[in-house]
Amino acid sequence: MVIYFSGTGNSLAIARAIAEATKDQVLPLVEAVRQDLSKEKRIGLVYPSYDFNAPPAVRNLVPRLKLNPQAYVFIIIPCGAQAGNSSWTVRKLLQQKGIEVAYIHKIRVPDNSAIVFGRNPNDQKWKFERFSKRLETILSDIRAERRAHHYSWWSPLAWIMGTERMQQWMIRTFRPSVNAEKCIGCGICTRVCPMRNIALTDRETPNDRSAEVAAIGPHCTACLACLHACPQQAIETGNNPTLKERQYRHPQIKTTDLFLRK
Repeated sequence: MVIYFSGTGNSLAIARAIAEATKDQVLPLVEAVRQDLSKEKRIGLVYPSYDFNAPPAVRNLVPRLKLNPQAYVFIIIPCGAQAGNSSWTVRKLLQQKGIEVAYIHKIRVPDNSAIVFGRNPNDQKWKFERFSKRLETILSDIRAERRAHHYSWWSPLAWIMGTERMQQWMIRTFRPSVNAEKCIGCGICTRVCPMRNIALTDRETPNDRSAEVAAIGPHCTACLACLHACPQQAIETGNNPTLKERQYRHPQIKTTDLFLRK
């Protein structure tokens, strides 16, 4: 079983590639915690690096997984550049459950958070070709169930990023908000949110476009799935307008592929 956490499809695309190579299935993390996976002999975790660490959602949900202590467990980190403590943190969480991680690697992909700083993630698609050999190596290693920990050491920079002051700054910088004037209540954001943290609510004053408006709940993990998927560019960060040409999704993934089951 290959378990993934994905906002814009990078982790999902890699999870699918692994599953195809190993004849396994893929499962979103939020759904995996509801299942008994204790009979699975191979478990993969594919998730991105946020702020030099695993996403808060991953750190919260991984301890709830029901896994086989004898399984071959691997972690793959898609990231813009540095993986930081993203694999180290989850490895420690799994060790507390009596589960050892056999294999760890990372692979660089377009950084979907670049849009927050006014950059275009689509300008980073050169990473797919440059790191295609890395992906081939990862697939070969997992098929052979090799044991190796790449890019898995503890990072002091990641520790700094995890301090309360830095975390508060990151929350202010990356937390998305809804521009009610642009929102048409289409509900796409509610379907792509991997935390099921967005809902449509009645407008206080209905307009001629929609009687509902999206509302982001308290459990945002700043994956920016909603921002990149919104067809009206109604999800913004830092009160900065979202430009359509800077919205990103992995080229092998459709928006509907990111929908969670209702």
